[in-house]
Amino acid sequence: MIILVQIVLVLAVIVGALALIRGGGDAKHQAVRRILLVAFAAVAVLSVFVPGLLTRVANLLGIGRGTDLVLYALIVAFMVFMASSFQRARQLEARITKLARRIALDEAPRPDASAKEQRDG
Repeated sequence: MIILVQIVLVLAVIVGALALIRGGGDAKHQAVRRILLVAFAAVAVLSVFVPGLLTRVANLLGIGRGTDLVLYALIVAFMVFMASSFQRARQLEARITKLARRIALDEAPRPDASAKEQRDG
């Protein structure tokens, strides 16, 4: 059973990373993130009020302790967070580059203006 859990965890990391790399900040991805956040919060609250539940779920999955299950879930969440942060940073770099190019073009002297200044000068 532990092999099955390992496979599911690896697939979760791969699917999460691919989904974040593939998509942007459109409404569909925002909705999925919010749903996952609400589900995470619900599970966290439930685990606070019924701590033995995590151990039972972990045992059903073939994991020894509930804390190990939490650790595995945090590893997956961390990987998704890192992929999301990387994608966001890449998008910001692209925006900054585009903005810097636009500013450089806007502030560059016009060729016709410099020729006119040389004639008048």
